Amino acid sequence: MKILVTGSNGLLGQKLSDLLQGDHSIDLIATARGNSVIPIHRGKFVALDITDPKAVSDVLSKEKPDVVINTAAMTQVDACETERDACWTANVKSVEYLIDACAKNSIHLVHVSTDFIFDGSYGPLDETATPNPVNYYGESKLAAEKLIINCSSLSWSILRTVLVYGITNDMSRSNIVLWVKNSLEQGKTIQVVNDQWRTPTLAEDLAMGCLLAAKKKAKGIFHISGKDFMTPYDIAVATAEYFKLDKALIKATDSTKFTQPAKRPPKTGFIIDKAIKGLGYKPHSFTEGLATLARQIH
Repeated sequence: MKILVTGSNGLLGQKLSDLLQGDHSIDLIATARGNSVIPIHRGKFVALDITDPKAVSDVLSKEKPDVVINTAAMTQVDACETERDACWTANVKSVEYLIDACAKNSIHLVHVSTDFIFDGSYGPLDETATPNPVNYYGESKLAAEKLIINCSSLSWSILRTVLVYGITNDMSRSNIVLWVKNSLEQGKTIQVVNDQWRTPTLAEDLAMGCLLAAKKKAKGIFHISGKDFMTPYDIAVATAEYFKLDKALIKATDSTKFTQPAKRPPKTGFIIDKAIKGLGYKPHSFTEGLATLARQIH
């Protein structure tokens, strides 16, 4: 099976490229803007800007993958709020171009979406929950989902996820776990919110969810996340305990104390039964996820 990955330089893209290279039933085509930041030793890398419709059409027509896994997106929630044109181009127009090229070449599209399409009035949520985004990032991701769902000539899976954490090869991306660990190691007191709930997702688990959906060419929407329902404060405390750092430096606060351009949904998190039953998805616990990170920190 030939699988093309977009956004292969991102956190998920890197984990997915590593995973696919280790599977000898897969022929990997990794794509990203610019050069690859990770070694592609089995498969190949092709430079691709998915906001360029001609480039998308040309590459997909030439490579003819069985599946495209779209991990590329503008995910900085506050930047999406203030740079709306860039957000729409990255998160909606690019998906339009991928849909066209996939439909034309009979390629199955696996598209990664987000819990931020929901308003956070309750959680955890299953796949039947009604979207109602509270920020522009969520609006853009929901618009992309609608384009996919409404394309009758496309074979597709939408995988929604929550608060992805992990370590990139070049340590270029931070996340809540690394931020907590680094801050506490430096003896800094940190304020962490305790009024938002998520099911944090290990990047390796999300990559495996993408591969499972791709191999089955699974049709429909699947919620892919961790299984532990936690606040960021819970995450910080668990991180401190795992790495034996000073929990007293962690101060609980609430989201009203932070001013950010984009509103956050207070409570999301996912019910993942459909992915477990339908895809054979088996996520790590949050503690197991921390152990995975610990092994990767040099």
